[in-house]
Amino acid sequence: MSEGKIKGASSKQSVGEFDYIVIGAGTAGCVVASRLSEDEDVSVLLIEAGGKDDYHWIHIPVGYLYCIGNSRTDWRYKTCVEAGLNGRALAYPRGRVLGGCSSINGMIYMRGQSEDYDEWARIAGDSSWRWETVLETFRKSEDFHAGASGAHGAGGPWRVEKQRLKWDILETFSEAAQQTGIPATDDFNRGDNTGVGYFDVNQKHGIRWNASKAYLRPAAKRGNLTVLTNAQTRRLMFENNQCTGIEFRLGDEPRMARARREVILCAGAVNSPQLLELSGIGSAARLAKHGIGVVKDLPGVGENLQDHLQLRMAFKVQGVRTLNTLSAHWWGKLKIGLEYGMFRSGPMAMAPSQLGVFAKSDPNDGTLTRPDVQYHVQPLSLERFGEPLHPFDAFTASVCQLRPSSRGSVHITSSDPAMAPRIAPNYLSTEEDRHVAANALRLTRRIVSAPALERFRPQEILPGIQFQTEDELRHAAGDVGTTIFHPVGTCRMGMADDPDSVVDSRLRVHGVNGLRVVDASIMPTITSGNTNSPTLMIAERASEMIRMDRKREAKTAGCVPGLTSACQSSL
Repeated sequence: MSEGKIKGASSKQSVGEFDYIVIGAGTAGCVVASRLSEDEDVSVLLIEAGGKDDYHWIHIPVGYLYCIGNSRTDWRYKTCVEAGLNGRALAYPRGRVLGGCSSINGMIYMRGQSEDYDEWARIAGDSSWRWETVLETFRKSEDFHAGASGAHGAGGPWRVEKQRLKWDILETFSEAAQQTGIPATDDFNRGDNTGVGYFDVNQKHGIRWNASKAYLRPAAKRGNLTVLTNAQTRRLMFENNQCTGIEFRLGDEPRMARARREVILCAGAVNSPQLLELSGIGSAARLAKHGIGVVKDLPGVGENLQDHLQLRMAFKVQGVRTLNTLSAHWWGKLKIGLEYGMFRSGPMAMAPSQLGVFAKSDPNDGTLTRPDVQYHVQPLSLERFGEPLHPFDAFTASVCQLRPSSRGSVHITSSDPAMAPRIAPNYLSTEEDRHVAANALRLTRRIVSAPALERFRPQEILPGIQFQTEDELRHAAGDVGTTIFHPVGTCRMGMADDPDSVVDSRLRVHGVNGLRVVDASIMPTITSGNTNSPTLMIAERASEMIRMDRKREAKTAGCVPGLTSACQSSL
């Protein structure tokens, strides 16, 4: 893998030509660039706006606290003011570094529910997106701690391990959840994630395992892969209906690169629609307002934004140690540091959330056929992210609606690529979402009131017991709701006759040639859980599709050896 091959170019026109240009070295981009470069007869350029993933806090699991909100690793976006959040705007972290969000996220390995993918297949009109077939791709990428089985894979690049810690307060919360009828589970990733248990994480021996380590490092010796960091793509270039390359800045200097075969946009649910609109693909009326010439009128670009809104409930406890007091004194911090330094365990090895619960927000609702809420439970509490922990022992149970009906948008505000887009998640904008939010808060209170937790005398401090009625709970949800960093759907997959879709089932942008979108933005509906590993799965499948298309077009072979039957069936 070479870096800086283009740096010596003296003009915007004299840069370089590659078979494939991959925009964005986040989770999806790392996968696509690595997989495509496995074929020695193609050249690949991977371009990343951020820097290398050599910041030490990326690799220490608790270091997400120092990566989110840090311009070295985060785009530091903000949403617009949200009516559903009672007039608040939120920080909206997105990875801006090799590995992208896999370098700053919560490391939770989660696939979602089988029904999620069956719905994708229905919307896309392509059965190869069904659970039974995407499961094969999940298994191919995985290196599961317990080895291979019908549900899991071993030997793949994506390491999945058990967490290296336990807390009495979390064990007790698990017991309380079971007392309310939620079963225990040891695996959330078999297609039905009902239950309570500890999350598996993308770590290796207590160190974060990001997509850069998993996919780019093995490609380091390949001479056909060029990686450029600190290089921000500004626009896609078109000749007639063909995407022919990109304009970007390397530092302060304008550059250009040409693609002989395809440009693959892996910039994420915020930046992918932004780049499409800047390049003339989007709503013709919206583009005209910014003086951008229309390459393809696709009104779905930037629409259909979905995200998981977590409702943070915090409870003060007595008689049990939590991170709040463990880390309050120098000797506690020293103990934590020594435990991590010697054993790669303890609080510094913590994912942001350790215990998970998937349940029905209203167990008595006969229309619910599967869990519709997810909990992230933590042995700590604070007023809001970035502020100090409370000076007393407490835990947080954050609950999110898995399949919100609210839809938002991401759109450019200017033709200037340096201007951040307008992000409007539109949280809690539907009656259904507001009702589920109220039910989720009630469910949390039922769990916390179970006999197991009585000995710790939990007292609700967020949002507060003063919120009791349906209307009061809906208002409280707006007060404590915050993003769990799962934006998807803004370039959604769909059939050609679907006016709101942006890409087809092979992730090719409708109406143009030589351009695909491969990231979380193509999800037609959000997965029922954390979205990083589903994004990785999408990239694995897309890589196979791209390689197969090249082989087919060359008329040398029907399929690349080793490709899954899922992708073969979609030809």
